[in-house]
Amino acid sequence: MNDRELMFLPAHKQRHMILSGEISALELTQVSFRRIAELEPKLHAFITLDEDGALDSARKADMSLAAGGEPGLLHGVPIVVKDLEVTKGIRTTLGSEFFVDWVPNYDSVVVERLRHTGAVVIGKTNTPEFGNREETFTNIAPTCNNPWNLDRMPGGSSGGTAAAIASGMCSIGTGSDGGGSIRLPASFCGIFGHKPTHGRIPRFGGQAMPAYNSAGTSGPMSQDVRDSAILNQALAGFDQRDPGSLKSDVPDYLSDLEDGVAGMRIGTTMTLGISEVNDDVASSIESSWPVFSDLGASLVPLEIEFDPIPRDAWWTLWTAGQVAMYGHLADDNPEKLMPYTLEMINHGRTLTAADYSAALRDVQNLQLKLHQLFEEFDLVLAPTNAAVAWPHLNPPTKIGSATNDDEMAGINYGAIPFTMIFNSSFNPASSVPTGFGEGGMPVGMQIVGGYDQDATVYRASRAFEQARPWTDIRPETS
Repeated sequence: MNDRELMFLPAHKQRHMILSGEISALELTQVSFRRIAELEPKLHAFITLDEDGALDSARKADMSLAAGGEPGLLHGVPIVVKDLEVTKGIRTTLGSEFFVDWVPNYDSVVVERLRHTGAVVIGKTNTPEFGNREETFTNIAPTCNNPWNLDRMPGGSSGGTAAAIASGMCSIGTGSDGGGSIRLPASFCGIFGHKPTHGRIPRFGGQAMPAYNSAGTSGPMSQDVRDSAILNQALAGFDQRDPGSLKSDVPDYLSDLEDGVAGMRIGTTMTLGISEVNDDVASSIESSWPVFSDLGASLVPLEIEFDPIPRDAWWTLWTAGQVAMYGHLADDNPEKLMPYTLEMINHGRTLTAADYSAALRDVQNLQLKLHQLFEEFDLVLAPTNAAVAWPHLNPPTKIGSATNDDEMAGINYGAIPFTMIFNSSFNPASSVPTGFGEGGMPVGMQIVGGYDQDATVYRASRAFEQARPWTDIRPETS
């Protein structure tokens, strides 16, 4: 098996090879770094690589196994960590010039738990400053490119993780999702991404000055659904350092993974009552819906409307949070902030307490509406985004029949209108690849479940993966 074939294997199969002695953790990590040496100059998926630390961790994983130690869930498997996640002894920039030389002396709870799986952290992936763009660029690292077309963006803000996995530099990694930042790059790069139920994965040790967390969560990204479920299982569970994390027992995301969707009632929508999509996206997603009925689910066209559109409340809470976390940086050295971050902070400073209170009210109403919806449906299928990945900083001028001029802080929300609703509602949502659209670029579809029903989302994603495997075609830049 050559290097490319090894790195496109799912993480759980890589682990099996390590445990069976077919390959050592050290050898597999060396394969990953050979792939990185070949592909990273084209893709710029990383901000920081930790080759010495990773090789040392791999050696320790091999020594532990040889000594009869209990292997972890991802024992010896190379993994990447988004550079919004704090890593002890590894530079953590948050995509910002302000933190370009920061080497923390502690791990975030996500990285703590990741290390307990026995995975080998190979580096920190590219992200826009503080995760604030749907594209992945900042002023401290080269712009990240999409493996399917280097002239196009990979999405954001977990674009580096998506590009690394899609190109086969690794098989699995972490992202974070405050408005679509796992699902969007997963869709744009043709991999699997899961935004967990809000609160299932503790947030401690994320960004530098955390504010009230109304939307964001860490989560897994992978080629393979099972890998994501394994990582989600390892990361989930209450931590007293994050009082917002859920105290209830973590569901088993793996025991029913192969049980399929027979008997489920699934709502389908191309607009979510929010926006049209481009024809290539619509065609790919519509062709995917019959898979679920063929597998025994009952599909029902979903008619849903929102008033106001959920994005407005999300934007109010998001930009207010930017002031709370990074307003002091704008006071001290605004020229060092990326323009999109500075514009968010400036907008947040125009808000009143009444604006913030009204946004919280609208979010609570949204949560109630979604709770009622998922009393009727097991799942909802909807587009991940309204257009495929576009050339860098050149979003589509039309979405469906409408002019695409919906932009805030430089972010083209017109092309990504469908993800932040589920951040505000706290529902779990995955993005699965459904095929290809304009320019041969991947299309993604959201599979959304009821609150804390991640296991159901994983079941449906796995059933679709088996019926319509998405790893048969690889990007040329791999």
